[in-house]
Amino acid sequence: MIAVRSLFVAGLSLSLSLAPVYAQEAPQEAAAPLPLNDLRTFAEVFERIRTAYVEPVDDATLLENAIRGMLEGLDPHSAYMGPDEFAGLQDSTQGQFGGLGIEVGQEDGFLKVVSPIDDTPAAEAGIEAGDLIVKIDDQPVKGMSLMDAVDKMRGEPGSSIRLTLVRNNGRPFEVSLERAIIKVKSVKSEMLEPGYAYLRITQFQVNTGDEVRTSVNRLKADGELKGLVLDLRNNPGGVLQSAVEVVDTFVDEGLIVYTKGRLSNAEMRFSATSNNPSGDVPLVVLINGGSASASEIVAGALQDLGRGVIMGTDSFGKGSVQTVLPLNNDRGLKLTTALYYTPKGRSIQAQGIVPDIRVERAHLTLDESEISYREADLAGHLNNASGNERPTSAARQDASPLADDYQLSQAVSLLKGLNVARERVQ
Repeated sequence: MIAVRSLFVAGLSLSLSLAPVYAQEAPQEAAAPLPLNDLRTFAEVFERIRTAYVEPVDDATLLENAIRGMLEGLDPHSAYMGPDEFAGLQDSTQGQFGGLGIEVGQEDGFLKVVSPIDDTPAAEAGIEAGDLIVKIDDQPVKGMSLMDAVDKMRGEPGSSIRLTLVRNNGRPFEVSLERAIIKVKSVKSEMLEPGYAYLRITQFQVNTGDEVRTSVNRLKADGELKGLVLDLRNNPGGVLQSAVEVVDTFVDEGLIVYTKGRLSNAEMRFSATSNNPSGDVPLVVLINGGSASASEIVAGALQDLGRGVIMGTDSFGKGSVQTVLPLNNDRGLKLTTALYYTPKGRSIQAQGIVPDIRVERAHLTLDESEISYREADLAGHLNNASGNERPTSAARQDASPLADDYQLSQAVSLLKGLNVARERVQ
């Protein structure tokens, strides 16, 4: 794996759940002449505010507001961070932080939920990707900066907060939540059925790559692995290096992702090693509108390399890379420095990953009228010479073990179909 250095690929963060990785000092382009006329205008506005504003404002506040304004005018992901914000960002990828457990961005002046994080107050309250937050404790968010809104949603663990949301252009509704220390378990895995496993990545943290590799090895050790579902739904992203390591768990060779930016050290290429513990196990990757950033790197790479079938709905479409630059006085700058591209040169920015098989979210219910009686239920039926019989009760038990998650059930069905086709070819 060609790992020049780790970069921070951020989803939009409410709880500052994504980690900083520090960039090295980059060679500078030839300095352009200073815009002296614009600087004179800035100095004039600065002095007018100091002397004429209705209330006194100290110089430090004016200058910090000017810096924040510069960053907020660039893109939704670049930001200036004060000491508290910077410290929270550094803690986040360790898997524990305070907050509600949702990733948010801005849309039309409101906060838009990118994704709720599993097993957090936001997920338990039923908040969904795409919800718009219009009020925080009855205070409208229209006109607030993203950082100001995030600050208002932070608080002491155990304290209450009330959010007003709008879903699918419907009527506003309120959700009451209790802030908590969020402990994010990055990787979860289980065997759904004999031979068919489920691996869920909730967020790409520093150790996610190692955890995925360990989980795959453990699942294979439990018995023959016929298929694996990799669930990236509502995964807001995280650390780029971890995304590369996850892809490397499933492929033997090839380019995984590359980045392009203005500075030379923003140009990077990450390739696979030959250490692929998954072998050729059939793979289905689930994505949706809450799959962003590092999730899209993984899905895009596996799609371009032909390693797995991508299923679900279009992903979020965040194809930019943020580098976290430490400043003096414990402050930091999160700056968009590059765009990333899939192995085939696709930019996902504002487009997202389009699944190979589109499956909308739905809920399955068993049609009780579909199964009435079978031959094995009839009194006096002839016995099967093998001794194996399946009355209606047995068929009902096997009808839909994944009824609570339609997309997941479709993924497992596809894996079974791939295995049937593979066995017949052999």
